[in-house]
Amino acid sequence: MQDRSRWLPIAAAERPFYAGVDLGGTNIKVGIVDDRGRTLAFHTEPTHAARGPEDAAARMGRAVQTLCEQLGVRIDDLARVGLGTPGPQDLRTGEIIKAGNLPGWDRFPIRDRVSLHCGREVTYANDANAAAYGEYWVGGAQDCQSLVLLTLGTGVGGGIIIEDLSIDGAHSHGSECGHMLVDPAENARLCPCGQRGHLEAYASATSLKALARERLAASPDGSLFKALAGGEELTPILISREAAAGDPLAMDLILEAGRWLGIGIVSLMHTIDPEIVLIGGAMTFGGEQATVGRAFIERIRAEVRSRTFPLLAEKTQIHFASLGGDAGYIGAAGLARAAERHRAS
Repeated sequence: MQDRSRWLPIAAAERPFYAGVDLGGTNIKVGIVDDRGRTLAFHTEPTHAARGPEDAAARMGRAVQTLCEQLGVRIDDLARVGLGTPGPQDLRTGEIIKAGNLPGWDRFPIRDRVSLHCGREVTYANDANAAAYGEYWVGGAQDCQSLVLLTLGTGVGGGIIIEDLSIDGAHSHGSECGHMLVDPAENARLCPCGQRGHLEAYASATSLKALARERLAASPDGSLFKALAGGEELTPILISREAAAGDPLAMDLILEAGRWLGIGIVSLMHTIDPEIVLIGGAMTFGGEQATVGRAFIERIRAEVRSRTFPLLAEKTQIHFASLGGDAGYIGAAGLARAAERHRAS
């Protein structure tokens, strides 16, 4: 449940208002923000992906309208709505091309259907790019002109923002940082996309669990092994817990993921030269507040320092993201705001 104390009273809000919708495989998040990116109202509900995309589009539209009613504003008081969904997608036509965690949604014109159901124009974005824009606008990169965001979860998402512009690419596949090549070996680890050697194959929750099973099969010892033998589920949370408790294998697994992230980040730095790189998503091992999280990000920084130019190593910031699960809907609303301001100029 969101902390309502963080929501801004509408009397203190700055117009115009924007709505942001963050579609995930498990949950839909909808928020209304003011012109400074401060949340005025928020709603979340299960995606119910099996019900199909039209049902979800209708519920997203209703949620936007319901939040307006709760705030006592008209739907016309929203300048625009932003929508972020998993990719791959065609941003030009507003279609989800093929969302792996949303089976049966292929080639669905989600942008236009959400627009129809909410009654406002919709700006469409990749969900990780939307989250990156949220961090750029009001989060961990708000004082920077450029950033890369890597979101660690089941996969590795990526978003790149340069001077208010989301790098979407010519074919709507820009900023797919999780699928950058980090290991060209013929026997490189297999990415869920079917290709070998991608960053996602080395630094996602899926890859972390796969590597843990391999290492434990070769060396069945330690507190992580005992926890699994006792019936606990293998998750990044369990691995983090056992690393904090002193299990060397668990810590090695986490630091190995950090090493591969550092390798990938170096290529991004040499290509984009961002002011800041942020690490977000569900798999941050407690972030800066936790010993394991701090060790994880320091391993990333150390790998970067060992592989890049001294000036870049000194100047490029690498930190954890700050908005957590709010980044997606705030960033989607921010991209809608950017599109509206661009049209007005």
